[in-house]
Amino acid sequence: MDLGIRGRTALVTASSGGMGLSLAHTLASEGANIVLLARGAGRLEAAAADVEREHGVVVHAVAGSMRDPEAASRLATVLEPLRGPDILVLVTGRPPTPLRDTVAETDLARWRAAYENQLEGAINVVNGVLPLMRSLQHGRIVAITSAHAKSPVRGHALSSVFRAGVTAYLKSLSTEVAPDGITVNCVAPALIDTSHRTGQAAYTAAQTEHRRTLTPLGRMGTQEELAAVVAFLCSRQAGFLTGSTVTVDGGMSTSLF
Repeated sequence: MDLGIRGRTALVTASSGGMGLSLAHTLASEGANIVLLARGAGRLEAAAADVEREHGVVVHAVAGSMRDPEAASRLATVLEPLRGPDILVLVTGRPPTPLRDTVAETDLARWRAAYENQLEGAINVVNGVLPLMRSLQHGRIVAITSAHAKSPVRGHALSSVFRAGVTAYLKSLSTEVAPDGITVNCVAPALIDTSHRTGQAAYTAAQTEHRRTLTPLGRMGTQEELAAVVAFLCSRQAGFLTGSTVTVDGGMSTSLF
């Protein structure tokens, strides 16, 4: 299927490695030119060269934190001559570790860090590039949240609260930018194997086996499967889908909505 994104410009955040880089590779494989945003300049430049070499598209690397307004300004400087972004994929950082029960989350510094990494950073990037998208009168915004934002589980309060905040923020945004031809959706994953493209196991063998029992499919999902859902939401064919959250968790969540 031709997704209709060849020649478009896609901005992917937190994309020097892991899930963000996998998403960038998938969009580049469909012919989209890529702008990567991440903090580590050296690793980011290597990732950009890898994507460009593998897919033959134009790739730009912008070093900076999602929380930094100056980074948002640098993004606009790069994107405006490209007449983009046509696509914005928001990948945000993990909450502080180790995981704790909600009643044990009494350290306000941990709450503040989770807010800054997951919600504030997403809002800052959107504020920086949305005027460019609105001027184009089309676009796709997709945020990676978490299945725990829909069905909270014990020990994930720092993630559930602020990823739910991202969901609410984008739901509100979707109604306001729809007249500009921009769709806004979330993808809520769980049980995704994050070792892809890193060569490092994210979990011990015992942890991996336990996670396999949490889904009716009896396995963990791959980053390619997650990225395929994101790519569809960025496509021409998904033009009538907005304000939604697509859960990608192998059937783990049992909620009807």
